[in-house]
Amino acid sequence: QVQLVESGGGLVQAGGSLRLSCAASGRIASINAMGWYRQAPGKQRELVAHITNSGSTNFADSVKGRFTISRDNAKNTVYLQMNSLKPEDKAVYYCNANLRTYFPPGAYDYWGQGTQVTVSS
Repeated sequence: QVQLVESGGGLVQAGGSLRLSCAASGRIASINAMGWYRQAPGKQRELVAHITNSGSTNFADSVKGRFTISRDNAKNTVYLQMNSLKPEDKAVYYCNANLRTYFPPGAYDYWGQGTQVTVSS
């Protein structure tokens, strides 16, 4: 069984920073890509940032220049560094991983439980 465990959310003032972490564990053969999504109340879940196993990244336009994403392949962990936070960044942030498992064999998407990020103005 695969688990994604997130940490690092919380309350911060506008202009502040937070760092989210997500560690994948279980019977993992390999991880193809990892990313962060967010969902604000009344809105659809949206992609925030994505990183492939080769290190290629892409970001939502709304966070470009403020957020960075990185991963530690040895630890099966992905990080989201969020700087210059704005009130509109408030949302539940979800970690996503597309990874290959030994059983059942194949590549699947997994999600973390979500972590709340609140930005006060």
